[in-house]
Amino acid sequence: MKGFYRSKYTTPSGEVRYAAVTQFEATDARRAFPCWDEPAIKATFDISLVVPKDRVALSNMNVIDRKPYPDDENVVEVKFARTPVMSTYLVAFVVGEYDFVETRSKDGVCVRVYTPVGKAEQGKFALEVAAKTLPFYKDYFNVPYPLPKIDLIAIADFAAGAMENWGLVTYRETALLIDPKNSCSSSRQWVALVVGHELAHQWFGNLVTMEWWTHLWLNEGFASWIEYLCVDHCFPEYDIWTQFVSADYTRAQELDALDNSHPIEVSVGHPSEVDEIFDAISYSKGASVIRMLHDYVGDKDFKKGMNMYLTKFQQKNAATEDLWESLENASGKPIAAVMNTWTKQMGFPLIYVEAEQVEDDRLLRLSQKKFCASGPYVGEECPQWMVPITISTSEDSSHAKMKILMDKPEMNIILKDVKPDQWVKLNLGTVGFYRTQYSSAMLESLLPGIRDLSLPPVDRLGLQNDLFSLARAGIISTVEVLKVMEAFVNEPNYTVWSDLSCNLGILSTLLSHTDFYEEIQEFVKDVFSPIGERLGWDPKPGEGHLDALLRGLVLGKLGKAGHKATLEEARRRFKDHVEGKQILSADLRSPVYLTVLKHGDGTTLDIMLKLHKQADMQEEKNRIERVLGATLSPELIQKVLTFALSEEVRPQDTVSVIGGVAGGSKHGRKAAWKFIKDNWEELYNRYQGGFLISRLIKLSVEGFAVDKMAAEVKAFFESHPAPSAERTIQQCCENILLNAAWLKRDAESIHQYLLQRKASPPTA
Repeated sequence: MKGFYRSKYTTPSGEVRYAAVTQFEATDARRAFPCWDEPAIKATFDISLVVPKDRVALSNMNVIDRKPYPDDENVVEVKFARTPVMSTYLVAFVVGEYDFVETRSKDGVCVRVYTPVGKAEQGKFALEVAAKTLPFYKDYFNVPYPLPKIDLIAIADFAAGAMENWGLVTYRETALLIDPKNSCSSSRQWVALVVGHELAHQWFGNLVTMEWWTHLWLNEGFASWIEYLCVDHCFPEYDIWTQFVSADYTRAQELDALDNSHPIEVSVGHPSEVDEIFDAISYSKGASVIRMLHDYVGDKDFKKGMNMYLTKFQQKNAATEDLWESLENASGKPIAAVMNTWTKQMGFPLIYVEAEQVEDDRLLRLSQKKFCASGPYVGEECPQWMVPITISTSEDSSHAKMKILMDKPEMNIILKDVKPDQWVKLNLGTVGFYRTQYSSAMLESLLPGIRDLSLPPVDRLGLQNDLFSLARAGIISTVEVLKVMEAFVNEPNYTVWSDLSCNLGILSTLLSHTDFYEEIQEFVKDVFSPIGERLGWDPKPGEGHLDALLRGLVLGKLGKAGHKATLEEARRRFKDHVEGKQILSADLRSPVYLTVLKHGDGTTLDIMLKLHKQADMQEEKNRIERVLGATLSPELIQKVLTFALSEEVRPQDTVSVIGGVAGGSKHGRKAAWKFIKDNWEELYNRYQGGFLISRLIKLSVEGFAVDKMAAEVKAFFESHPAPSAERTIQQCCENILLNAAWLKRDAESIHQYLLQRKASPPTA
């Protein structure tokens, strides 16, 4: 799926055909035509394609001429307008059979969404988002969209989520197509984010391109931040910035706490090293530090700086320093000095804080040390960061009482007029890229704010997530965190639940290595059943996007844990769905499929595979593929793994089927790892040198928790090298050792706590 390649699709009548498509980033334009294939060597391109006359032919620019081809009457020559000065990795062409929907943005740009034949209807949602997004970016950057048209097109076989080729953006079908009846709320949100991300690149990346791949993070981190700004503008009801914290910020911190992380800026020599940095550090940490920077600079100066940068470097190349310089000129703040501590060194700080009441004021003592997943930092020279810190109090939990730049290892701060009964919280809005550890007295005073919801949602989430990582790193006990999790009984916010759910999932996976796995399932049921009862199965009048997401999350969690009433209802609804009596709403399908499979048998699996075969929409096929791994019996697990490599599953989706098996159960984890070793040659040939190979490895081995597994994984890849996944393999081995240490340290106390809870249930 790289260079100029063919993509297989099935026509509405069931015939298998091929489209010709391109994917050139990072270094594959050279597979299609001879070129200086580096971002800083820009040129204009005159493209013409000789194609069958009944096919659609597209490229970056608009068609200027189409004439019969002299030697063959079935073929035409299509000529496109000359492109602006641009990099080779952004050149694109597509030949195939497509329908489209079109509109004009209010700036007069022609926008089209190309879909598989017969599915034009499914392009309307993305078309609406694109038409709203172009003017939003034009105003934000104060630079018009530079081309006459933009096409967004769904490609059947596609390794990435999408690719920002200038004027012709390519997408996986699931990142572009929305069926009003059969698409769930999370798919809509995903499409909106991906469209926002790729269109941001038309300016940031395409008009101004990074000088070299070391600065890839500039492109990706920036687009990953602004996609949220754009979706927030188009769909304020998504509460998308809270979701950012759970989707990007915490993910980046998890990876960046490892010894095998890497700085945002990495020197790149060989093409395989470029593939390696398309990871959560470039995207998610990049986006998180830009969000922190935006908050530190303020929106007005940030926009001004962006405009200076884009105007100065348009049609040219730029490095990270150039962006800092523009923002510094616009804001008068020491941007480069602050940001170099975040992009040039890996990791991030843990801020330890304790407080003392001094008459009517509160004295805070802060200290910073690098946060390590393996516990307190021990080393000679501890790296230091320049940390923009915001502090709020219970007097006004949504505004900062004080903002400071912490530029040394320790600082004392006096907060004026804070009464003894008021709490103090650091990192308002969870914007600063650091973790906070409070003295026990400060933490005690914050916890009631979780129960009574006086802490804003994103702060409740941040507090819980920080505690969970401190426990994972052995700085505090996991039992402390379980107690805090129980304080979330009244929680209404989807994203807070989503983050809690992730952390409980990590803990569940860890405890699947013990003989008290059932007890943690009981805990999950206790935590999730009150909210499950409040929500029920059917949408209530006036509910919105977030309620739909929350219902799916909670029912899936309860069903997976074997909550009796949820399981019975899921089975009943599944039966009606299969018999065509009452089709399941798209938002309920994942949780129901997962629940019946996990507690089902071979017949259930056969029905699911049949639904997969019948599904016309890629989204539904993916939905089924992702849950197949929930099945528990060893022979059914083998059947799912065999299915993963079959013709039924698109090459890019095999990864999520195998990953689902590894994440589904203890036996699944072993079986998936064995399957990868047995089929390594085929898998490696299919994905080598792309980030899918990294994702496959990560999904399949990171759940292990025994020291000798780390050695086994390491040994396997020493004899079966995968250069573009080297760093991922090191990170996975490190994670396995960390899991093993966590288990040794805390398993016994967790078990005791769960037993004692059972003996005397907490009173609500």
